[in-house]
Amino acid sequence: MREPRTRRQTVPLTLVGLFIALVIPLLRLPQLLPGGTGTRGPLVREIFYWLLTVVLLLYVLVIERRPLSSVGFRRPTWRTFVWGICSGIVIVVCIGIIYAVVFPLFHLTMNRAVYSQIRQSSLLFRFVLVLRAAVFEELAYRGYSIERLSELTRHPTLAGGIAWIFFTFAHLSGWGWAQLIVAGFAGLLLTALYLWRHDLICNMLAHFITDGAGFLLG
Repeated sequence: MREPRTRRQTVPLTLVGLFIALVIPLLRLPQLLPGGTGTRGPLVREIFYWLLTVVLLLYVLVIERRPLSSVGFRRPTWRTFVWGICSGIVIVVCIGIIYAVVFPLFHLTMNRAVYSQIRQSSLLFRFVLVLRAAVFEELAYRGYSIERLSELTRHPTLAGGIAWIFFTFAHLSGWGWAQLIVAGFAGLLLTALYLWRHDLICNMLAHFITDGAGFLLG
């Protein structure tokens, strides 16, 4: 049986894990891969982030030698689904208000080119994209980052704030500054949901409903 790691051992491992979860997504590495900037770019991006999801999960289990419960994976209950669905619906309604009221008020526009490109892809691809966003982004920006930053800072709210900033700016490239309002608002509610429930599956469900409403319906 392996001995539990000391804090001196876990801090460097945590910093590496935070680099994987928070920094690597900002580097836009898929664009440097073969086909990353051509017509295969969206597919390359999805493969990259699914692989990064696996890497982060294996990092927790194999390198940190910690259970997945340490990043928010809990046995789902009826509350998981109720709060996940309700939270997703609330976020969708609020985002609709942002598009209908805030954007026109300040003469802002979303990046129609990126949105149209995604909407024109197959339903299967869009489903995989929405699922990947829900799984990877909640694992990276909520479950892993908030839990580990909370351990480092001893302040869950500060941890949530740091993770939220990284989440918001990870959506800058490709979507533009105006879309940061939407990503930032949705991220704020998802961060609050995780700080309250510490239920990663609940967060993933809420995130899936949020993105699914925009990319799967209609």
